[in-house]
Amino acid sequence: QVHLVESGGGLVQPGGSLRLSCATSGTIFSINDMGWYRQAPGKQRELVAGITRTGSTHYVDSVKARFTISRDNAKNMTYLQMNDLNSEDTGVYFCNIRARTAAWTGNYDYWGQGTQVTVSS
Repeated sequence: QVHLVESGGGLVQPGGSLRLSCATSGTIFSINDMGWYRQAPGKQRELVAGITRTGSTHYVDSVKARFTISRDNAKNMTYLQMNDLNSEDTGVYFCNIRARTAAWTGNYDYWGQGTQVTVSS
């Protein structure tokens, strides 16, 4: 069993900042990619930011220069620093990892339950 728990969401005014954290637990042999997705009301879930095991990052165009994804391989955690937030950033943010639970298994996707981010004045 692999569990992911996101934290750090909340209500913030436009222009404000939040830092999301994703803690993992359970039987994890290795984690490859880690990422943050968001789902706005009435929209499909989209990849916001991703980071490989070696630290290469990629972002959706709308958050470039405002969001920063990072990871701590020793703690199996990932973070999303979000600055200069605007109303279009509102949504539920989900943590995702692609991981192995043993050396002989393949990589599978695991998801957290999500944390709500609301940007409003």
